[in-house]
Amino acid sequence: MKAKIHPKYEETTITCACGNQITTRSTVKEIKVDVCSACHPFYTGKQKLMDTTGRVERYLRKYGLKNKGGKDAEGKADE
Repeated sequence: MKAKIHPKYEETTITCACGNQITTRSTVKEIKVDVCSACHPFYTGKQKLMDTTGRVERYLRKYGLKNKGGKDAEGKADE
C-alpha cells in the first residue's frame, strides 16, 4: 500500500433525529441521519403517517389515465 493516501479511519458518532446515538468507525467524524433502527417502522412495528394520500388519483386525473381496475380517476367504470 502507498503511504499517506488513505483517509484517517476514526471513531464516529451517528446521531438520529429521534435522539439515538450509535458509536462506530468511519472516515467521517460525525454523521446525522433521519431514521435509525430504533425509530424505523420496519423494526418498531409502528406505522408513521406520511402525506401521500391521493397521489395516484391526482396523477391519473391529471393525465386522464385509467387504473388497472378499468375505472378512471373519478371512479367511473369503462363503458
